[in-house]
Amino acid sequence: MIKSMTAFSSVERHQDNMNIQVEIRSYNSRHLDLNARMTHGYMAVEEKMRPLIAAHVVRGRVEIKVGIRDEAETSYAFQVDGPKAKAYYNALIELKEYLGTAGDIPMELVVSKGDMIRPMEQALDVDRAWGVVEPCVKEALANLDAMRLREGENIADDLSMRLEKIEESLVEINDNSQGLLEVYKSRLKERILALAKDVVKLDAGRIEQEAALLADKSDISEELVRAASHIKQFKTIMTGPDASGPSLNFLLQEMNREFNTIGSKTGKAEVAHAVVAVKSELEKLREQVQNVE
Repeated sequence: MIKSMTAFSSVERHQDNMNIQVEIRSYNSRHLDLNARMTHGYMAVEEKMRPLIAAHVVRGRVEIKVGIRDEAETSYAFQVDGPKAKAYYNALIELKEYLGTAGDIPMELVVSKGDMIRPMEQALDVDRAWGVVEPCVKEALANLDAMRLREGENIADDLSMRLEKIEESLVEINDNSQGLLEVYKSRLKERILALAKDVVKLDAGRIEQEAALLADKSDISEELVRAASHIKQFKTIMTGPDASGPSLNFLLQEMNREFNTIGSKTGKAEVAHAVVAVKSELEKLREQVQNVE
């Protein structure tokens, strides 16, 4: 199956007095690499979340950001520094008497001093948070998967188009590699005549034998069969259920090796030009496959 490794998804949900924001980005990577950023105090949620991500993403770098805001009244608590507040209030009374001013001392003046009321550390309800985070992450992963599949369809179309070009070149190479025996016989005669300048009499039997040896060494039928087999397997993997990136990359390496051999074995210009065109398409295939999971 062709899935792109590059995608983005975000989900926000308000439930059970909790506001959850999940943002997922995925990038190309040879292996599965998870990077999570969580609201402080909820690291246990990250551990619960990792298996969910691994079930959806086989390889690639995944960055997930989860914001958790508990809006329940019980999630807030404050502590009054009584002795400090009382001492400050008494100091204000003393100042008031010293200055001889009338009126009450406003509470705002006491509170504005600071540190009189401090927030208390609350034990976070991780299980309650996970009850809201889990469906949110699942929805974000489903959206991410949908985007990766859409991108994968575009990649698959491009891969199929380039495979067709390579198959056309295979037919061309096969056609141009026929009749090599006659080609080598003609070349041998031309070279001997050019060197001997009619001084040496041509031995037709020997020329036939040498040309046959050259033709045998230049035989590329096995390479053509293997290359065609690799293309067929490439197409099968593209439509299979499993992650295909590493397997496709391996097949491209094998195809590149076959066409290198074809290019080195055959001395015909038409075949050499076709091999160059194929290698150009293989490089473009390789670039695309780097984006495939």
